[in-house]
Amino acid sequence: MTGLFILIVYFALFFGAAAAVALIRRSMVSITDFRSLKTVTFGDESAVMPDRFASIISVVVVFLVWGAFTGSKLVPFHVPGPFLGTTAFVYEVEAPDGSQGSATVNIVVHEMGADIEEPAPGTSEGFAQGDSASVAAWRSVLISAQRNDGEGAKIVAVEGKPISPGGTVDVPDGSVTMTSKGSLNFTPDKGLQMEAIWMPPPEAVVARLIEISRNGYQNVGLLEHVGWSLWRVLAGFVLGSLIGIPLGYAMGLSGWARGWFDPIVEFMRPVPPLALIPLVIIWFGIGEQGKIVLLFLAALWVMIIAARAGVSGVNITKVHAAYSLGASKWQMLRHVIVPNSLPEIFTGARVAMGVCWGTVVAAELVAAEKGAGKMIVAASKFQSTDIVIMGIVIIGLIGFGIDILMRKAEEWLVPWKGKS
Repeated sequence: MTGLFILIVYFALFFGAAAAVALIRRSMVSITDFRSLKTVTFGDESAVMPDRFASIISVVVVFLVWGAFTGSKLVPFHVPGPFLGTTAFVYEVEAPDGSQGSATVNIVVHEMGADIEEPAPGTSEGFAQGDSASVAAWRSVLISAQRNDGEGAKIVAVEGKPISPGGTVDVPDGSVTMTSKGSLNFTPDKGLQMEAIWMPPPEAVVARLIEISRNGYQNVGLLEHVGWSLWRVLAGFVLGSLIGIPLGYAMGLSGWARGWFDPIVEFMRPVPPLALIPLVIIWFGIGEQGKIVLLFLAALWVMIIAARAGVSGVNITKVHAAYSLGASKWQMLRHVIVPNSLPEIFTGARVAMGVCWGTVVAAELVAAEKGAGKMIVAASKFQSTDIVIMGIVIIGLIGFGIDILMRKAEEWLVPWKGKS
């Protein structure tokens, strides 16, 4: 339920921010450039460029939503959190002889790990005895009324509402469920905020990052963890490119090569790298070789398809023009095929790098002692969600940085992309 509400809030902020920025820009003096004159946005990369202002707002919104739903002190507003404080509810009980009584249960709901005093028992009427309990937020507490009210006593109502085993009744600041044995289980209201074990606040993740940067994790420094993951990803990606690009060119230029390799490529392409882990372990062991082979296979098929698509997408008029000028096959490959296929190859390389980064966690499941993925997996076993999120953020930032570098390299090496 909380996840659905987060999605609703996020998209509401997306459309709200877009409308607000559009309104502000309309009220300002409009600036006319070549993009404002374009009426068709598809098929022309220069027609739709990323709005950097929207990118900034997007990052801010993600941070605000994260902080608002985790009770972060860095965010000035929050969604309703779990109930904390003192509450009570009344239950009615019936004895075997038909006599009835009622009692109040006083409950203190406190923060996890807080040292609190047990509240005084509630008031009672008849043979029933008041009770008390304490419970941490997001948890529940079992209240055994029979322990006080005597053998054979049966609870028949809570807050004036009939209740039976398996039934639930809403009470002030929470709900009460009757167990199969007739006891009462009180659960305080959880609100819309997420518990730290599921999603810690941003400052907790930053604090953990500073701590691990200084002291390391499992006797290994943070930079060493990240360095090993980066080395494995780059090694797998480079090997996949060195084999995949020439093979893709061969499939794009030779009908025999395409017919020979196409069934293999199309068969292996949908197979997720995770499914290959057992086979990689059997064939290559649990050392570094197996991890790099897994990442190599993650990049290989993407690079083959990208190179093949790049060759197949070369404008036929350029091929005819080159042949009409007397170009040889080698000149055709060097001056027409390769330059015009490079944009597709760079796009495939960016996708392949993303797949490799997504696979590095799985690759480091194979008996790794170092690596960001290893750190994430080890932290998950101890439910250290802050370390898990920290590792994910680090992997995402490094992947994003590599993607930016690849974009810049593409702009420098392939300046003709998007031009006729």
